Amino acid sequence: MKAVYINAPGPADTLIFGGLPQPQARVGEVLVRVRAVAVNPIDTYIRAGMVKVNLPLPFIVGCDLAGVVEACGTEAKRFKAGDRVWCSNQGLAGRQGTFAEFACVEERWLNATPANVRDEDAAAVSLVGITAHLGLFAKARLQAGETIFINGGAGGVGSMVVQLAKAAGARVVATAGSDERVAKARSFGADLALNHRTQDVAAAVKEFAPAGVNVFWETQREPDFDKAVLLLALRGRFVLMAGREARPVFPVGPFYVKDCSLHGFAMFNATADEQRGCADDLNRWLAEGKVRANIDRVLPLSEAAAAHRLQEESTLQKSGALAGKIVLKP
Repeated sequence: MKAVYINAPGPADTLIFGGLPQPQARVGEVLVRVRAVAVNPIDTYIRAGMVKVNLPLPFIVGCDLAGVVEACGTEAKRFKAGDRVWCSNQGLAGRQGTFAEFACVEERWLNATPANVRDEDAAAVSLVGITAHLGLFAKARLQAGETIFINGGAGGVGSMVVQLAKAAGARVVATAGSDERVAKARSFGADLALNHRTQDVAAAVKEFAPAGVNVFWETQREPDFDKAVLLLALRGRFVLMAGREARPVFPVGPFYVKDCSLHGFAMFNATADEQRGCADDLNRWLAEGKVRANIDRVLPLSEAAAAHRLQEESTLQKSGALAGKIVLKP
């Protein structure tokens, strides 16, 4: 089978698009014929060796996939050949990744794909959708009628936070770095979308939510806590999901006198059962049209190295080249 893999961690140019033996489903596993995968920042960190994990070599990169069940190993009972499925959380904890024509996935990580949802959309939503769901509901415990501020509401995770918050009945404020991205955040359901480069965000938020926002979601790698805490309401919740190397100054006094709470999390720490609960909601909202994928571009799997470079330019160098997910198709 064709796959994208590395023989050792390194830059994007170390990615090899070539032939590897097709895997066979073992006990509790499902063999999936891959139809679409998505590129995530974590994929580039693992490939580059920035995140230290034990990798089976050669190592197939990638966390997300959507495809069709080809065969089931013994004790895998939830799916049958021909079923459409999607998943995330691959390429970790000794598991091979998804950037290949076939992938073996433990059944517990798989979710059914709704009939009216494309494989490209299912793949694009998987990691970012589960991340948004965990942060909003398991961590911040967002409630209908509350106000949430998303710093970066047009990107992969941010656009999902906007949509899931709206699906839950919240009032949504989102920022972006260009008028085009502001319009995109608005199209995903933001009640108030602001250009943080040209508008007075603090003044606009104060007018929209005089008592402050109940939840502040930070997508950026270097949070400005001084500005954020000013926007939080009494008992506001701050959600962090990025910035492994960040060491920002934290305004302890203004934070604790508001009875605020800080929630950091990584979706990979969530169990299969916890992630499946997120997936059930995502599937329902996708099928109902309340949530849609934010895809920047679709490329062939053979262009994985170029896709990784583009993702790194956007994430690490803040080039602004991407406003959504890169999807690759075998």
